[in-house]
Amino acid sequence: MSDFNLVKAVDWRDEKLRMLDQRVLPETVAYIEYSDAAAVAEGIRHMVVRGAPAIGIAAAYGVVLAARAAYAQDAENWRSKIEPDLECLAQSRPTAVNLFWALKTMKAHFASITGHPETELLSLAKKIHTDDIVANQKMGDLGADLIGLDSGVLTHCNAGALATGGYGTALGVIRSAFAQGKINHVYADETRPWMQGARLTAWEMVEDHIPVTLLAEGAAAYLMKLKRIKWIVVGADRVAANGDVANKVGTYSLAVLARHHGVKFMVVAPTSTLDMNAMNGEQIPIEERSAEELHFSYGRRIAAAGAQAWNPVFDVTPAGLIDVLVTERGRVEQPSVEKLSVLMSKI
Repeated sequence: MSDFNLVKAVDWRDEKLRMLDQRVLPETVAYIEYSDAAAVAEGIRHMVVRGAPAIGIAAAYGVVLAARAAYAQDAENWRSKIEPDLECLAQSRPTAVNLFWALKTMKAHFASITGHPETELLSLAKKIHTDDIVANQKMGDLGADLIGLDSGVLTHCNAGALATGGYGTALGVIRSAFAQGKINHVYADETRPWMQGARLTAWEMVEDHIPVTLLAEGAAAYLMKLKRIKWIVVGADRVAANGDVANKVGTYSLAVLARHHGVKFMVVAPTSTLDMNAMNGEQIPIEERSAEELHFSYGRRIAAAGAQAWNPVFDVTPAGLIDVLVTERGRVEQPSVEKLSVLMSKI
């Protein structure tokens, strides 16, 4: 298998944040450098980086840049001077809870810092980054343990190394299971309108020499009817306290189809994606993006002029349709409020 860390979604280098421009993959591998927090927020908002864990990591590094600027502006009052940048980062994407978790984690250390904050905050941001990779590898093994021999799996959007610090959540499970000789084939939804499955997931699988076949979302039901897959494995952008999951739009329909066809449904996400303050999926904010993303494709209009468009980025899959939630703290079968409360109480 290839080195999944060879191309990093988020990278700190030469005192700047570099983010892989995922909008131009797989044709071009290009990084954009950021030296201020507002620009990082714009990069997150405009999909240079995407995937809840990677967004959180980018935001953590964004705080480092914000602290550098605030301290240079007013060394005595940098904690108050940094607030506008923190708010700017918080407003970049509303659904991915890792963003807010990372900002909260970074801010919790402000009070104990003496002197220039950059060194200590950079150390913390790097730890958040490294911890995510370690968690992904652990989740990969925990999820792979559930997959039987000679299994085909379907995944949606991209929950791989490109959406995380490295290795991936859903693709982490797929990588681990493939390495163990369990998975014989991966099917990837194209994932319209940004085509993350076609451009990113398929690219990661090809790079790792894992057999992958693309399909339009509408083909998933027939794939299941033909019994070509045993598992659907997806990531998550936010998990509510009762186990409802917000993920890339189209996930909910896959879960419904899976239940009808007897296919197991697995969600893989670190505990930083769990939002115990959202009691259920109805309390998760669902981002809606511009209608132009549906009207146009690569600069060319594909929709009839005058047609309206509805473009929710995520949908919510009820906990009752989820067979297992895999986190770095352990697996939760048929997730519920009680089970997730026990999980989050673990150290």
